[in-house]
Amino acid sequence: MCGIVAYIGSRHAHSVILKGLKRLEYRGYDSAGLALMNGNLSVYKKQGKVSDLENYLHEVGQDTLHASLGIGHTRWATHGEPNDVNAHPHYSGNKELAIIHNGIIENYDSLRTELINKGHQFESETDTEVLIHFIEDIKKHENLSLEESVRVALTRVIGAYAICIVSASEPNTLIAARKGSPLVLGLGKEKGEFFLASDATPIVEYTSDVVYLNDNEVCVIKNEKFTIKDIHTELETAPYIQTLDIELEAIEKGGFEHFMLKEIYEQPKSISDCMRGRLNAETSTMMLGGIREYIDNMVDANRIIIIGCGTSWHAGLVAEYIFEDLCRIPVEVEYASEFRYRNPVINPGDVVIAISQSGETADTLAAIELAKAQGAIVLGVCNVVGSSIARASHAGSYTHAGPEIGVASTKAFTAQLTVLTMFALLVGRKKGTLDEAFYQTLLQEMDEIPEKVEKALELNAHIKYISDIYKDATNAIYLGRGHNFPVALEGALKLKEISYIHAEGYPAAEMKHGPIALIDKEMPVVVVATQDSSYEKVVSNIQEVKARKGQVIAVVTEGDSLIANMADHVLEIPATNQLLTPLVSVIPLQLLSYHIAVLRNCNVDQPRNLAKSVTVE
Repeated sequence: MCGIVAYIGSRHAHSVILKGLKRLEYRGYDSAGLALMNGNLSVYKKQGKVSDLENYLHEVGQDTLHASLGIGHTRWATHGEPNDVNAHPHYSGNKELAIIHNGIIENYDSLRTELINKGHQFESETDTEVLIHFIEDIKKHENLSLEESVRVALTRVIGAYAICIVSASEPNTLIAARKGSPLVLGLGKEKGEFFLASDATPIVEYTSDVVYLNDNEVCVIKNEKFTIKDIHTELETAPYIQTLDIELEAIEKGGFEHFMLKEIYEQPKSISDCMRGRLNAETSTMMLGGIREYIDNMVDANRIIIIGCGTSWHAGLVAEYIFEDLCRIPVEVEYASEFRYRNPVINPGDVVIAISQSGETADTLAAIELAKAQGAIVLGVCNVVGSSIARASHAGSYTHAGPEIGVASTKAFTAQLTVLTMFALLVGRKKGTLDEAFYQTLLQEMDEIPEKVEKALELNAHIKYISDIYKDATNAIYLGRGHNFPVALEGALKLKEISYIHAEGYPAAEMKHGPIALIDKEMPVVVVATQDSSYEKVVSNIQEVKARKGQVIAVVTEGDSLIANMADHVLEIPATNQLLTPLVSVIPLQLLSYHIAVLRNCNVDQPRNLAKSVTVE
């Protein structure tokens, strides 16, 4: 949530920042703003999209915008409703300082009261404005430099933050810091050129050399160089410079109407990229270098705990079936947001697998720290190289799915599931619970998944036709059994997220325990009914729906004639081993939600009230 872009160098800062904010708009789009050092410290901000800010700047006039230092922000509201006043950047009381902030200052209310008692006046409802006033107050009353004032203030606040600060009295200085919220420093190709951003997407066209700031680090850029210090010790830390592996084309739409559709269609490639260099069906070999040292920990584990949020939690639910089937290890799948607050029982022999597309999910990070503190081995599964979860875990594997810009995750789900399946195959084989012949069969099946996903994508036109029939529905039920139950949950989540239609996913057998009361001729019921061990039971569930005049959209195995004679609409996907079916059966559900949302004129890539990466509680 919230996007940060800052620049210092010889380019026009406002142009760099605006372009960067557009690429970060998936992180927050309630309002946007920037502060420029253009002779004076000037702040420009507007409620709405980045385009609204851009239009406002055109009215202001280009002559006033020339600056080589600036900070910009696109907001996902936490404290205070979305409006011009609450938009970032925020001034200090004397208008000498300006700040942008991603995160939440938890003790802002007590700080605000303290500052009001000292005579400070606030314009906004935000915790961010309180922070910059606090820094101003420390600078004034403790007679400290800006750098020291920032550092001291951050030792006294409670909460999470990624911040950038500029000062009218130090026009060539840019200060940034992070704790619990991501921030990356880009090193420009020209001397004295630096970029700061919430993630690498806004800066990839300018540089490939980056430093991911760690928690409790402050970065000071001035005199054409940068230093990084520990906030608490003041000791300078040596930067670890990494090379980005993101191509500019990967963060453009590439001719698709929406990022979400592009990312749905990228799944044959993203799944293949996830397996590349790891799985070789011809030689029947598989290797995951990232967890090589911890395979024995998984083999010997008394229990595996999988944690995640949203779509990542659904991927974990599918993995529970796979691990227990192939490895015979008890698995618990936990919402990270609940896990961290309920005093969970964790033993030193437990292995925790943490799943997050961004690698920055605040609840998942907190759950990791809890698990590590109680002696568990933590393995991360995330997409973003250098992300906080990747660094906080003992080890793990990247999904290599490429940037996912659409707020509703699609290729992240299938990539996470691909990695988790490979985990289970390696552990099951080494533990001896997975028959060698079946292991070879599954390797071959996995190698064929990208081709089967391509086949499922050919349903797009038919799904668009079905979507037009149900675009005005107000409720929907998704049903599945076994490995496809989490797919039903994921399908319902996608419909809710981007079309704003209320939808619920259930194990098919649970329909009789309540949801069946909702079924009538107006209720679309999406059933994942592929040929597997529970097929006959699902057929019975479909009959129960039809007996109550429900409208059935069935995802079935290619060639299925039984359900074709029962359902109102049938979507055929290639036959796949039931362990791997979710990688294919989810595709029609993603397309269904996409087309319904488009037909309802919803903002598919930026659904209301949602942000791509939830980096605060």
